[in-house]
Amino acid sequence: MIGRNESCSSNQIPMSYFTCLLYVLEEWTGVQHLEDYLNYVVYLLWLFAPLAVSFILPGLILLLLYISIIILHIYKRRTDLKEAYSNYFWDGARQVLATIWYGHARIWNGYEVHGIEKIPDGPALVVFYHGATPIDFFYFMATVLIRKKRICHIVADHFVFSIPGFKLLLDVFSVKHGSQEECVKALKNGDLLAIAPGGVREALFSNENYSIIWGNRKGFAQVAIDAEVPIIPMFTQNVREGIRSLGGIKFFRLMYEYLRLPLVPLYGNFPVKLRTYLGEPIPYRPKVTAEELAEQAKTGVQSLINKHQKLPGNVFRALMERFTIQKKED
Repeated sequence: MIGRNESCSSNQIPMSYFTCLLYVLEEWTGVQHLEDYLNYVVYLLWLFAPLAVSFILPGLILLLLYISIIILHIYKRRTDLKEAYSNYFWDGARQVLATIWYGHARIWNGYEVHGIEKIPDGPALVVFYHGATPIDFFYFMATVLIRKKRICHIVADHFVFSIPGFKLLLDVFSVKHGSQEECVKALKNGDLLAIAPGGVREALFSNENYSIIWGNRKGFAQVAIDAEVPIIPMFTQNVREGIRSLGGIKFFRLMYEYLRLPLVPLYGNFPVKLRTYLGEPIPYRPKVTAEELAEQAKTGVQSLINKHQKLPGNVFRALMERFTIQKKED
């Protein structure tokens, strides 16, 4: 270090600005070997930077959602208030956002959809496994809108409707609260509707073994029966390797059980390969019960997991799949 009798004056001893600043700080704080402490801090920052980034990256999805909302507000300004809430008016905005999300899906995750031809022209209920975030559904919805020219409505958890600024986005894409009457009405109107029976619980507390956490939920099956529509199972390969949760920690599980809020840290948003698979439609049968149909749907999703997901999930393997060619399946 610099001797105590040295001066920081540029006229007396040439030294760097940083060295001079260190000397001044040592004199001011009375701390010796300050440079060594700072070097140690820099080392710690370098060491933990990847960890910090892994917890920050999931926030990019939220940022992209808010960018989408800003685009909708700009689009809305082009017309008067009454016309702004016409479904036809929003078609252009939906196409713009679908293009943005589809481009992001292809670039960041090399996203693919297999079996999109199984989606009928009429109504159907898509039942899917819920990853730590519904990022795969955002991609799927954008793909369906671009390739099939259809909006895939979705049932969301109640907390989603309380997120600041989300109202316009939810309205434009007809996100449902989830009452059976509302869902049946949408299907009878000919809409395509998606639901993840596992919901937030499955999102936060499933793991790399892709365990299905549906409990005894069968309301979605009753909706399909009442609307007389088929159920299409859906699963996205590597969805848990893209973004993971710390739901395995008991503290966060207890927090959710008591507060019913998804206060579980997420990490990742790794650019892993994502492929969405649609299974064979389960046709409507008049005499089937809700319990039987729910079990059939669960079996359909589980078969997709067994067929397309290597267990337990592995982030590195999922990353490497970006660079491998998938064999053509039967």
